Amino acid sequence: MKNILGLQRATFMAELPVSLAARRNRLDRAIAMVADNAARFCDALSEDFGHRSREQSMIADIAASVGPLRHARKHVARWMRSERKATMFPLGLLGARAWVEYQPKGVVGIIAPWNFPVNLVMSPLAGVLAAGNRAMVKTSEFTPVVAALFEELAARYFAPEEVAFVGGGPEIGKAFAELPFDHLLFTGATGIARHILHAAADNLVPVTLELGGKSPVVLGRSANIAQATERVVMGKMLNAGQICLAPDYMLVPEEKEAEVVEGLTRAAAAMYPRLLDNPDYTAIINDRHHARLTEWIDDARAKGAEVIAVNPAGEDFAASNARKLPLHIIRGATDDMTVMQEEIFGPVLPVRSYQHIDDAIAEVNRRDRPLALYYFGSDGNERRRVLDRTISGGVTLDDVIFHVSQEELPFGGIGPSGTGAYHGEAGFRTFSHARSIYKQPRIDVAKLAGMKPPYGKATWATIKRQMK
Repeated sequence: MKNILGLQRATFMAELPVSLAARRNRLDRAIAMVADNAARFCDALSEDFGHRSREQSMIADIAASVGPLRHARKHVARWMRSERKATMFPLGLLGARAWVEYQPKGVVGIIAPWNFPVNLVMSPLAGVLAAGNRAMVKTSEFTPVVAALFEELAARYFAPEEVAFVGGGPEIGKAFAELPFDHLLFTGATGIARHILHAAADNLVPVTLELGGKSPVVLGRSANIAQATERVVMGKMLNAGQICLAPDYMLVPEEKEAEVVEGLTRAAAAMYPRLLDNPDYTAIINDRHHARLTEWIDDARAKGAEVIAVNPAGEDFAASNARKLPLHIIRGATDDMTVMQEEIFGPVLPVRSYQHIDDAIAEVNRRDRPLALYYFGSDGNERRRVLDRTISGGVTLDDVIFHVSQEELPFGGIGPSGTGAYHGEAGFRTFSHARSIYKQPRIDVAKLAGMKPPYGKATWATIKRQMK
């Protein structure tokens, strides 16, 4: 890995400045690598998961990778332009000029997770390549077939000094995070992010963290319950809930709780009338995560919650080794239950009630700031109150997850749900260095302003002017 990093940095420095044509060419090759091998990626994803819906893989991993890459290719010329800035009076009148140029940083490291192992490599890579950088990618050990495919294909579409992929387990990941990159992007769990920051700190590597947390759904009294519950179920059961942006728990008016649970149950049964042999429904990634989710459900039940398993076909999941898990709705979830303490990352949905919207806002605010917040309702004043009185990485109104698909919206968390952002122009800026440039006019400004000793009246005139 050190040799690859050294090679990439040397060739990067030799190439400077990185032309628009070179950036577009690399983006074109990245698009081709995914689009031309979409079927192989879908096969690899399904093999790694035990079963992964092919259509879901095409939507959430393949198309969701090609889209950002094409968007970057289309707009990179505009993003690259220097930005003129105002100068202090009266320097502009005397001929001074100031501007910002966006330079590539060099070699960017990407540590990718397992839940969307294609998209969460290629989407940040769009910004990395548009900004003119080289890239090294550490793939997840939980998706080894996808990782091996990336290594094979990258060698066909890129020289190793442009883009390189590295596989392996935790020891390789630790060594990767300790490399002196020019920027490091980590997508994954908050607990591991702490170790990533420690590893990067020794080399003062700037780090972008895309994490997760308990993203709430706040259902207003004015919400269309049938529509809202259908959209929550769609987001919760996509990838079997293994999404950093998945709705983690719901806050609903107490008098509407039963209607909400009925709506969730009806929507899940309509979308997934059966599960075990349903090609549309994805399996849990591995036995450890399946056991974890099962333990958390049992914990909630043991501590008094009502657990509703939405199993419309009455299938025997205990007798199956398919690692498929139906939607479990948890009513009466309390703070001492694990499902209300940890990010769930699976098809388990606690539903809690509130009396007043301020109670729901307080519930959100006493937890760590989430990656996303979702509000349903037509009451504009209430919507504004929820937006103004909460803090989250991003928001989708009247649906879930969809803000991530808007390329010109910065995507990122805040605090425990992440630091920094990417996507679209925000990604280009994240992976670029904003270099400030100032051009002095021909006149001796220092002398004119009294900045040269011996100091006198001109000096104090300048001071007074600056101090207003």
